[in-house]
Amino acid sequence: MRSPSEYEAWYPAFASSGLAVATWPIIYGGLDLTPGQARIAEEVLAPYNLGRLNPLGLNNTAPALFSHGTEEQRLRFLPPLVRNEERWCQLFSEPGAGSDLASLATRAIREGEDWVLTGQKVWTTWADVSDFAICLARTDSTLPKRKGITYFLVDLHRPGVEVHPLRHMGGIVEFNQVFLDGVCVPDFYRVGAVNDGWRVASASLAGERQMVAGAGSGGVDRIGGSGVGRVIDLAREEHRTADAATRQRLARAYGEERIRAWTNQRVRATAKAGEGASAAASVGKLHQAELNQDLQLLAADLLGSRAAAWPAPAAADPDQWAAYLPYEVKGMLRSRANTIEAGTTEVNRNIVAERVLGLPREPDPWASTPWQDTPRS
Repeated sequence: MRSPSEYEAWYPAFASSGLAVATWPIIYGGLDLTPGQARIAEEVLAPYNLGRLNPLGLNNTAPALFSHGTEEQRLRFLPPLVRNEERWCQLFSEPGAGSDLASLATRAIREGEDWVLTGQKVWTTWADVSDFAICLARTDSTLPKRKGITYFLVDLHRPGVEVHPLRHMGGIVEFNQVFLDGVCVPDFYRVGAVNDGWRVASASLAGERQMVAGAGSGGVDRIGGSGVGRVIDLAREEHRTADAATRQRLARAYGEERIRAWTNQRVRATAKAGEGASAAASVGKLHQAELNQDLQLLAADLLGSRAAAWPAPAAADPDQWAAYLPYEVKGMLRSRANTIEAGTTEVNRNIVAERVLGLPREPDPWASTPWQDTPRS
């Protein structure tokens, strides 16, 4: 068993083989395999548990570069992204623009061949360990809120960037606030046309929803907690398998997990065929959020009283209480964010209703109003 740091040190060798992104063109770090060939390769690799590093780069940044970036941008950013030599995060959400992301207020002003970005982002996962970020900023406040946004790539080591960690209820620093104070961004780091950033962001958002959708999605398998196989093993270890109600919950979780995997594989195949992750990725994201919360709650329930109280060393530092949490409790606490992150459940239900089922759009009386005249928090 290798430690995370040892795996990270070895990872560029794995990435250089092309197997980390097997369907990508060779010039960007892949092997140019068909989806069918890539599935066979994944089956061979599966026993080795070679998780992909830099998931936000692979699933959020790369789709936008493939769909809207220039060849020069793809050649510059994709190979080091694949090798985990440059880590990525996402500067989208703001204190006053979460579910209604299009109301964002971070601004970008053109100065010659550069842009100057000023604003505040929040809930930025892994910003404290990232080198670059994809970022949405407003470039024209006289246009409706979805029309005056531009998509940028931001070097987080530039002057004017401040990252402030946020500790969540599981006791872990995973999210961050990021302040941009006159950060200079070259025009080469702009992806897509000026004021067309909302369309570019759709590729990133669909990739993010697919990533957090879970098994078969091609990204992280689950954000927060154990998989259904581990929960079944836990039930055996705790001698709970004779309980009919527990068996029913386990059987339901297993069935839902398989349904989710098949659904996500279909979405993934659609994306690999060149049709994009599409709004159908929201189906998997919705399913994942509720399923994972139920599964992690079941894992905590199986611990019984040990989920409410647990031993710690006599000399334990009270400020480090999270280090002594049972793994199942950490997973249960972390999973509460699943219905918020990567688009809230409410937002994703609207996407499914409008773009998958073809229902009328939700009324928005401010849709065509200039952003500067739109009420916002």
